Amino acid sequence: MPKNTKVTQREHSNEPVTESVADLLSLEHPMDYKSSQMSMGLSPGSTAPVKALLPSPDPDAEDGRPAWNNKLEYILAQVGFSVGLGNVWRFPYLCQKNGGGAYLVPYLILLILIGIPLFFLELAVGQRIRRGSIGVWNYVYPRLGGIGVSSLMVCGFVGLYYNVIIGWSIFYFFQSFQYPLPWAECPIHRNGTQAVVEPECEKSSATTYFWYRQALNITSSIDDTGGLNWKMTLSLLVAWIMVCLAVIKGIQSSGKVMYFSSLFPYVVLFCFLVRGLMLKGAVDGIAHMFTPKLEKMLEPQVWREAATQVFFALGLGFGGVIAFSSYNKRDNNCHFDAALVSIINFLTSILATLVVFAVLGFKANVMNEKCVVENAEKILGYLNTGVLSRELIPPHINFSHLSSQDYAEMYAVIKTVKEENFAQLGLDPCILEDELNKAVQGTGLAFIAFTEAMTHFPASPFWSVMFFFMLINLGLGSMIGTMTGITTPILDAFKIRKEILCVVCCIIAFLLGLLFVLRSGNYFVAMFDDYSAGLPLIVVVILENISVAWIYGTKRFMQDLEDMLGFRPYSFYFYMWKFVSPAVLVLLICATVIEMAVSPAGYNAWVEAEGSDRFQSYPPWALAMAYALIVVAMLPLPIVFIARHFSLISDGSNKLSVSYRKGMMKDISNLEEQDEQRFILSKNPSEAPSPMPAHRAYLGPGGTQEMTNTNYGTSTKTGYQNIGSPESEL
Repeated sequence: MPKNTKVTQREHSNEPVTESVADLLSLEHPMDYKSSQMSMGLSPGSTAPVKALLPSPDPDAEDGRPAWNNKLEYILAQVGFSVGLGNVWRFPYLCQKNGGGAYLVPYLILLILIGIPLFFLELAVGQRIRRGSIGVWNYVYPRLGGIGVSSLMVCGFVGLYYNVIIGWSIFYFFQSFQYPLPWAECPIHRNGTQAVVEPECEKSSATTYFWYRQALNITSSIDDTGGLNWKMTLSLLVAWIMVCLAVIKGIQSSGKVMYFSSLFPYVVLFCFLVRGLMLKGAVDGIAHMFTPKLEKMLEPQVWREAATQVFFALGLGFGGVIAFSSYNKRDNNCHFDAALVSIINFLTSILATLVVFAVLGFKANVMNEKCVVENAEKILGYLNTGVLSRELIPPHINFSHLSSQDYAEMYAVIKTVKEENFAQLGLDPCILEDELNKAVQGTGLAFIAFTEAMTHFPASPFWSVMFFFMLINLGLGSMIGTMTGITTPILDAFKIRKEILCVVCCIIAFLLGLLFVLRSGNYFVAMFDDYSAGLPLIVVVILENISVAWIYGTKRFMQDLEDMLGFRPYSFYFYMWKFVSPAVLVLLICATVIEMAVSPAGYNAWVEAEGSDRFQSYPPWALAMAYALIVVAMLPLPIVFIARHFSLISDGSNKLSVSYRKGMMKDISNLEEQDEQRFILSKNPSEAPSPMPAHRAYLGPGGTQEMTNTNYGTSTKTGYQNIGSPESEL
C-alpha cells in the first residue's frame, strides 16, 4: 500500500481518519472506478452505519460471479423458463373456456398492468444486486428477507411434481417408437375362440385407457397408494438425471442446453401448425377458438383466471427470473429484456393455441364422422326391423356417402315424427360444435386428446415422437429456471461447490418425488399443482412489489434504474409499481382465497368399473396435507420478520456480497472486518470536504432525505452515496 495513504497514516498517527472509502480511493493511484469504486454514505449528523445501496457499479469482471457468455444465452434462458407446459395446455383451455378471442382482451390488459412491470422489477433487482432471491430481499428490506426463503420453498414444491410431468413425457416418448401407436386401439383378450375387448377400455377410449391403466396404473382413490409404479419411477429417474446434467455447471452448462431446449419447441410448433392446417377440420377448430363471446368479458372469473395465467406464465415470484438476471452485467438493458420476453411468451401462447385447436378441430371432425356412421347404422337397423318407416328418410340421402348435413336433416325429421318415443331410439345429434366445446386441459389435453388426434395422422409415430420431445424440452427449460432459483441463493449464502450442491439437490428431489410415482401419484400431482404454488406465490410477489415501491421508494428505485440503464424508464412504471400492480395483486389474493373457500377441496378419481373419472373430496389427512403446503411455503415470511424485528437473527444486510468485497479497493483487503468498519465510520462530514467531483442531488420519496448520485467522466455507470435508514436502502 502506498505510504501516503490514510490507512498508513492511521497506523502511525493518533489523528482520526476522516475520509470515506470513496475519498480514500480518490487519493490512490489512478484507478478504473468501474471496477473498483464504491461510495458509502452516513446519515446527516449521525455516526450510525448506513448500508450501501448496491455494490460498485461494475465489478462484474472482479467479483468472480459467473456471467452469461452472450446476450442470446440469457434471453433464451428467460424464454425457456417462462415458456413452459402451461403455454401449450393451459392457455388454449382458458381461451376456449372464457370466450375465445374475447379472452385475449383481459389477458393483454393484465399483461400490461401487472405482467411486464413486475417482470421488469424482478429483472432489475436481480441484475443490480447480483444475488439470488434470498440475498436480493435481504438487501432491499431485511425484515422481509423471508420473501426469498418462501420463493425457494415454492420452487422446491413445484420442481418436485413438475419433473414428474417430464417423466410422463419421457415414457410416452419411448412408447412412440412403434407402429401402430400403443394407444391407437383397445387391447383385445382371447377367451378361447372369442375375442373380447378390455371392458375398461371399451367404456372409455383407447387413449384414456392407456393413460390411466397402462401408464399410471392408477388406483381408485388417494387413500389407496398401490405401491410404486416402476415404469414411472424409471422415467422420473431419467428426468432428474437430465436436469442434473443441465444445471451441474451452473449457467455455463444450462446456457448451452437452452440453445436447443428453448428453440426446438418452436420448430415443432411450426411443423404442427403447418401439418395441422392441412388436415380436414383444422379451420373449424381455429374459427371456433377465435370466435369472440364478448359477454364473457363481463364475468369476474374471466379476469381472475387471466390474471393468474399472466402471473404464472412469466414465472413471477419463483426466483428463477432474479437468479438468471443476477448473472448479467449491470448496464444490461433489462427494460428491453422484460418487454421482449413478455411479448415472446404471449406470442408463443397464441402459436400453441393455433396448433392445439387446429389439431382438435381435426379430431372433432373425425369423431363427428364416426358418430354419424355409428348412428346411421342404428337407423338402418331400425329401417330393416320396421321400427322406422322408410318414408321418414329424405329421398336424396345416400347411406353409403352420408355427410354430416344429411345426417342432421334426417335426425331432425325422425325427432319431429317420433317425438314421444324418440329417446328410446338412442340416437345422438352428432353436432360438430359439441365436440369442439369439450374443453380439456393439462394432462387431459397432452396425454389423451392430443394423443388421440395423432393416431389419425399419417406417419403418426413420427408426430408423436416430435410432440413428446417438445414437451420434454419445454419442461426442461422451466426446470432449469426452477433449479437455478433454488441453487443460486444457496450458493450465494454458502461456500459450496455447485456440482456437489446440484447432485445433492437432485438426489433429494428424486427421493421425495417417489410420492408422485406411486399408483396414486397423479392425485398428489394435482394436489401440489392446486395448493403449493398458487396463493404463496401471489403473496410473495405482492411483498416484492411493496418492499421496492413503498419501503425502499419508487422514486429512488427509478433513479437507480436511470443510473444503471443510462436512461430513465417511462413514468408508466412508476404508477404501476406504486399503485396499480399492488391493487391488482390484492384483488387477486382476495379472489383466490374466495375461490378456495367456495370450491370444494377434492380431486378427480378414476373409477375403473365406469371407465371414467369422478370428483371425490379429500380425506381429512389429505386436506391437512394440502393446507400444510400453503402454510409451510408462507411460514418463512412471518418467522424472518419477527426474528429480525426482535434482533434474534442477523438482518443479513451487513454481509458483504462477493461483489461488495471485491468491488472495494484491493489495498485494504488485509484489514479485519471490525477494523474496517471503524475506519469507515470515523468520517465526520463536517470536518473535511470530500475531494470527489461535483454531484447532483436527488430527493427521495419524502423529499427530505438526499441521495447523491455522482457521475464519473462520461460513463453512464455511477457510484452511490445513499442517505436514509438502513432498512430503506437497496
